[in-house]
Amino acid sequence: MAATGLRMGVVGGSIAGCAMAVAGLRAGADVTVYERSSGALQDRGLGIVIPPALHERLVATGYLDAAMPTAPVVTRVWLTRGPGGRSAREFARQPSPVTPCNWGLLWQALRTASAGASHHRGRPVTSVERAPSGGGAVVRTERSEDTYDIVVGADGHESLTRRVLAPDLRPTPAGYAVWRGTLPLEALADHRRPLELLRGAWVTIGFPGGHGIFYLIPRGDGAGPDDRLLAYAIYAPPPGGAAGEAGYVRQLAEEHFPREWAEIVARGEHTAMTCHPVADLHAPLAAEHPFLLAGDAAGVTRPHTASGAVKALQDALCLEEALRTSATAAGALRHYARERTPEGARLVELGRRLGRAQVELAPDWTAMDQGAVDAWCRTTLAGTSSYLYAD
Repeated sequence: MAATGLRMGVVGGSIAGCAMAVAGLRAGADVTVYERSSGALQDRGLGIVIPPALHERLVATGYLDAAMPTAPVVTRVWLTRGPGGRSAREFARQPSPVTPCNWGLLWQALRTASAGASHHRGRPVTSVERAPSGGGAVVRTERSEDTYDIVVGADGHESLTRRVLAPDLRPTPAGYAVWRGTLPLEALADHRRPLELLRGAWVTIGFPGGHGIFYLIPRGDGAGPDDRLLAYAIYAPPPGGAAGEAGYVRQLAEEHFPREWAEIVARGEHTAMTCHPVADLHAPLAAEHPFLLAGDAAGVTRPHTASGAVKALQDALCLEEALRTSATAAGALRHYARERTPEGARLVELGRRLGRAQVELAPDWTAMDQGAVDAWCRTTLAGTSSYLYAD
């Protein structure tokens, strides 16, 4: 094992950082995690989805506890506003098994699994650089300076670690935004049909120039089938071409959604709500000894791929395998780079393709039917794979 006796520093203690810490621990490394936030992160984040097979593998290998709540569904339902009114028209239904999760609960599970690492909270990293000896890397904070055999950059889309490997890399704006929110299940109390749909499916609502995604996630503070939150992500050009206020999503819903869905979004009891411009980037190399990039530090895809957390978790599984099967740390990082660099590039291109098809060049959703959606999906994917399009 390359990791036997190896010192691994992880910059960032979010989902990617904790997952990479678990990978290092499982391979036998001595792991230290630097997290700039001084508090726990379980109250951050919104809804995410992961492939069921990946969830099963993570449980089987000890990354996740089987008791972590999820809200699996197996079908995708496509809706739009019916012509001449505000009723919902279902125009397609596809098999699409996903395992929705609460970001905070996922982080909490990974943080528990990485308890064997040294976690430094409230210790933002100020710089990372190659060690003068050339055999490792130095991680500096305002209070410390430590040398590691491998430094994992899991420090997000503005990664300090990535600047060492790709100092000139900048995000490519998509030209539109995504509004994300979560609502208590009570928001659906007067809307029986949407609630029935969401108990077994995730829903896409198409409208001119964009679309919205809706699904249920675990709330995490209780038990039973109603311990859920409604999560959504709505994509559209922002007002005036700039990132709009979060409240703009209510205007979009009122103008374009079927009545029941617009009323749900309009409710004021959001447990969380954010808006940010969509962009992407991809590091030309996912690892170069002694540095390795994971999660958003290695690449940011447009959220249509639902691969932010998924990619970070797959990065961790790849690192563990590389450490277990390589004779040296440098060999392990070469193994990782061979696998994860092209996968990151594939996901960025897939995200751009999905964004063009669903926002920039969105079809006339009111004219779509089952056959048109199936053909549209095949054309959009163009031979590549996405777990969101299972069939």
